[in-house]
Amino acid sequence: MNLLYYGDNLKILKQHIENESIDLIYLDPPFQSGKNYNQIFQPEQGGIKGATAQIQAFEDTWKWGEEAEQEYTGLITGTLTKEPPSQKLIDLMKAMRGYLGECPLLAYLCMMSPRLLEMKRALKPTGSIYLHCDPTASHYLKLLMDAVFVKNFRNEIIWSYRRWTGEAKSFLKMHDIIFFYTKTNTYLFNQLYTQYTEKSLARKQHYHTRIKGDDVYVTKIDEKGVKENDVWEIPVINSQAKERLGYPTQKPEALLERVIKASSNEGDTVLDPFCGCGTTIAVAEKTGRKWIGIDITYLAIDVIKKRIAKENEQRLEKDKTKENIHFKIDGIPTDIYSAKLLAEGKPFDFEIWAVSQLNGIPTSRQDKGVDGVINFIDNTKKDKIGKGIISVKGGHSINPAMVRELKGTIGSQGADFGILITTENPTRGMITEAAKTGVFDYCYHEGESHTKIPKIQLLTVEDLFTDPIPVKLPPSVIEPYRKPDLRKAEKEPEIF
Repeated sequence: MNLLYYGDNLKILKQHIENESIDLIYLDPPFQSGKNYNQIFQPEQGGIKGATAQIQAFEDTWKWGEEAEQEYTGLITGTLTKEPPSQKLIDLMKAMRGYLGECPLLAYLCMMSPRLLEMKRALKPTGSIYLHCDPTASHYLKLLMDAVFVKNFRNEIIWSYRRWTGEAKSFLKMHDIIFFYTKTNTYLFNQLYTQYTEKSLARKQHYHTRIKGDDVYVTKIDEKGVKENDVWEIPVINSQAKERLGYPTQKPEALLERVIKASSNEGDTVLDPFCGCGTTIAVAEKTGRKWIGIDITYLAIDVIKKRIAKENEQRLEKDKTKENIHFKIDGIPTDIYSAKLLAEGKPFDFEIWAVSQLNGIPTSRQDKGVDGVINFIDNTKKDKIGKGIISVKGGHSINPAMVRELKGTIGSQGADFGILITTENPTRGMITEAAKTGVFDYCYHEGESHTKIPKIQLLTVEDLFTDPIPVKLPPSVIEPYRKPDLRKAEKEPEIF
């Protein structure tokens, strides 16, 4: 079964990934860039574009503190991982602390070290690992990789690309680095080939004999092409590409296809412990591999769910004889209790989860009173777009003032209706306040029949686990990206 985990990848690697069970690991972790990255939503349907929105996808900012100190101590003492650290790694981390001091970079390296150890444990003896990074911390990460995967370095791959850049008093930065290591000297590798250039092919066709010193040999044209080298010229994803999802660090599928085909075969298992928007998963699925993905943000999990659903729909349209893509998600709310736990532990992820159940677009934390937006087609409006807003309230203290606040937000936002989601049942006063706001009289085209939608609708977490969800929406909702209707509550993790 293909698996998608929501949670901290160190915990999941230790608890769920068995020893020597993985054929290939690709990881594109945070780069210690000191930046925050936003997911951009650009919903469109039938040529009509809804409001563009963005929300923070992840924070690539590290600091030295209690958590970093605990990771450092746990690594040195061997209590943090199943795979014990080698003395080389312990000595290296001690030296790093002496050299760097207690700084953000050391905190980042303390985060990466135990995870690399657990990945090594999970790899089969024939397995490979590709670590994607940039020059921000690549030189330090290579030292870590050398200490963990001793004497099994294979390549430093340069991913070269072109893109728009700002002015800088330096050469333009146009590449990333991918470190290729194996667990042992006995590893799987499928030689990849690229096509000859026209000039190279012409030379080989016309000059069959070459002389090098006293040696004379005949050049041959290999039908497979030229063996792939360690500089990969692959374009970044442009703004109009079909595979573009708006995820800030999304990598092109062509890049992952090269990695996966080189170091795995059909039926092998590929792991991405920082899976982001799921490019590794998508390519693994297309190339007949099994896969496991892990991410610590619910936003990434939801993006991947929708991406797989869309690709599944497209492949079935092309060939109806194919089977559906099946996978299991672990770690997301599957009942009221787990949803409330998420609300208490990660309130922002809880808001994103709740909004996603209505297929809304989550909004940033700066949009006070608005946690999600629903765009829908309304041809009676000048811009052809209507708007609903979603407000999510966790905790036990709920009251009619929340409904009045939402009513004011609907007015200030120029929205047509609002939905208030709470973890507890609404009070009688809240129900009365919501009823007072009246209805939104929706009509797709002038002269057609009208649909009356309550101006404010009240939902609970329990409602989000019913099928269908008891909410009234315009029939022409513009989805942020296609999503399957997979909302049934299950005692076990959801299976798709």
